[in-house]
Amino acid sequence: MNNTKHNLIEAEKKASELFSVIENKGLIVSGKSEKELNSEIFELAFELYGIKKYWHKRIVRTGKNTLKPYDENPENLTIQKDDILFIDFGPIFDEWEADFGRTYVLGSNELKHKLKKDIELAWLDCKTFFDSKENITGAELYNYAVLSAKNYGWEFGGEIAGHIIGHFPHEKLEKEDKTNYVHPNNHKNMLDFDKNGNKKEWILEIHFVNKEKEIGGFFEQLLT
Repeated sequence: MNNTKHNLIEAEKKASELFSVIENKGLIVSGKSEKELNSEIFELAFELYGIKKYWHKRIVRTGKNTLKPYDENPENLTIQKDDILFIDFGPIFDEWEADFGRTYVLGSNELKHKLKKDIELAWLDCKTFFDSKENITGAELYNYAVLSAKNYGWEFGGEIAGHIIGHFPHEKLEKEDKTNYVHPNNHKNMLDFDKNGNKKEWILEIHFVNKEKEIGGFFEQLLT
């Protein structure tokens, strides 16, 4: 295993640990606003790992805000007792980036629990598809993710299904340059080397939504 991949895996392990502590401490409860939970997670990450630096904005979204893609900045909602929410954080561990997203369901709503389960299964489906290819473009993987959403009975909620990641700061994710994204306009092989001759490492993100029910779910972690 190359050092880059090893360091990214170690960063993701710590991000996963952080999310486990969030759950175990019971931070995700009704009556708390998205911003309050966001601040509590930020403080917890600093307490556990000394982290103050994140390579992208920290996201906590609940209720109808779970429909919103990354670029939007919706109103600050309060978590309800039977809610669905997701957390998307990009912490930096020893100058290596992680990008981790998980969905949580409060209460027993069957459709919301199905959504949580489906995005995890779809993530694995997409990884299996990716791993089966010797050459695969960002467009091919994005289109497969969109098809997966349809197969599970949902709509894909994002303009992308992932992006490159690496040592902070990784290659700048310019909106115009789709080659660093799992995007329908990225027709380059994801397994190609970057401009510095290094293997690209990728994050895969799955965002399924039901606009009629105003719910969405999000699952994200290291793909390669």
